[in-house]
Amino acid sequence: MNQWKNFTKGFIKENPIFVLVLGMCPTLGVTSSAMNGLGMGLATTFVLVMANIVISMVKSFIPEKVRIPSFIVIIAAFVTVVQLMMQAYVPALYKSLGLFIPLIVVNCIVLGRAEAFASKNGILSSAIDGLSIGLGFSFALVLLGGIREILGSGKIFNIALYSENYVSLIFVLAPGAFIVLGYLIAFINQIRKS
Repeated sequence: MNQWKNFTKGFIKENPIFVLVLGMCPTLGVTSSAMNGLGMGLATTFVLVMANIVISMVKSFIPEKVRIPSFIVIIAAFVTVVQLMMQAYVPALYKSLGLFIPLIVVNCIVLGRAEAFASKNGILSSAIDGLSIGLGFSFALVLLGGIREILGSGKIFNIALYSENYVSLIFVLAPGAFIVLGYLIAFINQIRKS
């Protein structure tokens, strides 16, 4: 029961984008479409879960002085796995996400969860925490990317919803990310208050 409570806490109450406002670089940079948001979210979720598991397993062997560099090396190993798999199996998505895939290594969400949770808890709790935060991050990216894609191109996941004559291109450009994110954060905060 406690594990489920931790899962919902990470997905809803501590959503990294809408509540904690972390990881803004990939959030604003890759969410021009729902597919990009989904790809980045799932890649980050895999890294979060695997890094949390490994860090939880080896936490007692890592000296205090090299704790953060050790975490970064562990995270970088899983980011490399994700990068190579994406490059091999989904090259179009890999090309679209570009530099943001290797930047998962220094994403404050991943390193923050490693430091704040995985280094202090057991393997199962750390895996659930990584999955929870990762799915919350994925949800936020897909929602943001989906809204931007619908408003900016009239499509979602490349399925046309309405004519391109009625789109507003600002939403697929950088300012659109700030506009939609601002409204979503305000909306989520309003829901959380009631």
